[in-house]
Amino acid sequence: MKDKILYKATEMFLNLGFKSVTMDDIAKELGVSKKTIYSHFSNKTDLVEKTTYAVFELISNGIDMICALEKNPIEEIYEIKKFVMTHLKDEKSSPQYQLQKYYPRIFASLKKKQFEVMNGCVEENLKRGISLGIYRETIDIGFISRIYFNGLNGIKDIELFPLQKFSMNTLMDFFLEYHLRGICTEKGIKILNKTINTQPK
Repeated sequence: MKDKILYKATEMFLNLGFKSVTMDDIAKELGVSKKTIYSHFSNKTDLVEKTTYAVFELISNGIDMICALEKNPIEEIYEIKKFVMTHLKDEKSSPQYQLQKYYPRIFASLKKKQFEVMNGCVEENLKRGISLGIYRETIDIGFISRIYFNGLNGIKDIELFPLQKFSMNTLMDFFLEYHLRGICTEKGIKILNKTINTQPK
């Protein structure tokens, strides 16, 4: 039952937002009493934390599997983006923004975990790109990796990038192109242009 609650809560939080969904809503969707949910999770904050970490683990494992394939580094970035967007439901409800606003402790802990996982993956991508001659040799890997992480978090600020004006999918495409054009060699730019042209519109 605990896994069913986690699955349903995750689906509802990602589609409707952490703030909007109540324990009553989750109980109703599952056809159980609130007491059943509270027998597995002490309160809503506990449920939010568990669902957040469950999604984080799922996405981290998926990214590790994509990185293990050692694809062309540019294609790898777009594969990761496609995987993440699928599992975050295109972030229609801006879950990260809501998490930061209403559950700051969970958000801070999650951000730290995200950086630890992403930094290694991005640094490895940058090193491979340099060795293949598609990223410039002169880039500072530590700096670019941190700027990349910061930028990905920055585009999720719905006050700066309102969802009515930019879909998360569009923002991700803009950001990835912005990031890659800044670090690619001429050889890399050719691969990037080809990759962009094969992306679904």
